[in-house]
Amino acid sequence: MLLLVIVVGIAGLTFYYDSKLNRVDALSSYPGRVRDTPGTNWLLVGSDSRADLSAEQKRQLATGDSDGKRTDTIMLIHIPSSGKAMIISIPRDLYVTIPGQGPNKINAAFNGGPKLLVQTIETFTKVHIDHYAEIGFGGFDKLVDAVGGVNICIDQRLRDPKAGLNLRPGCQDLNGQQALGLVRTRAFPNADLERVVNQRKFLSALMSKASGASTVLNPFRLFPFVSGTVSAITVDNGDHIWNLALLAWALRSDPLTTTTPNGGPESTDSGDALAVDDDTTTFFDHIAKDVTVPAELLQNTGGAVS
Repeated sequence: MLLLVIVVGIAGLTFYYDSKLNRVDALSSYPGRVRDTPGTNWLLVGSDSRADLSAEQKRQLATGDSDGKRTDTIMLIHIPSSGKAMIISIPRDLYVTIPGQGPNKINAAFNGGPKLLVQTIETFTKVHIDHYAEIGFGGFDKLVDAVGGVNICIDQRLRDPKAGLNLRPGCQDLNGQQALGLVRTRAFPNADLERVVNQRKFLSALMSKASGASTVLNPFRLFPFVSGTVSAITVDNGDHIWNLALLAWALRSDPLTTTTPNGGPESTDSGDALAVDDDTTTFFDHIAKDVTVPAELLQNTGGAVS
């Protein structure tokens, strides 16, 4: 009877939290959509929406007061049929064709909503997106604080007033405000290309902490983290909380991380951008076929996180 009560209680909580998830139409079909490709693919989007932040929260997090929402964080998570998961940063300035709009930087597709961003990425990469998740400023810091902070090793002094960031070198536990500043800062020689390295390394560390025993076996961390997740994250209409749990599990231990290969800077009608070249196409061809990506196509240098 006790076991039955526990099982029913867990099932009830699971469906309760699942019902609280924010959902959006991101993955519905469109003419000519890429068919299902091997493995499981997530599109993770970081939005700079400040809609749910109070004036005090904007001040504490140094977010500014910009209206609307844009994305400076686009990650493709590829979970292969066998082997390690991959966290792939797609630079916001990558110059691609946005369906119905023509050539532009890839993050401009998000102005048309998540469905257009998904369509743009699927059309460009030929990789089928199975799941979608989006998180804004207002939830990221809460997730970090819910697990008691995340230990990160930084190899340089980081100061960026625009991101509210002031960190010393060395290994340290970052709280939510500090973590948000770390993944936002572009105060590097290569700006966004170094920022995306920090972003995916921090994501890996956060997923490791969230799926570890110190969180899973501690109800004072587990329930705040789950509650924070369902309030902070927006997923596709067909996604569920157990899909998010499987994602965290797949990223729990040393995933492969890389930035999308590109042809370097180019001048375009949209300003300075990053060109797509043969390496870009070859890289995503390997992902679409769920085969090992050659080492020479993996790029994981730079940033401030060691």
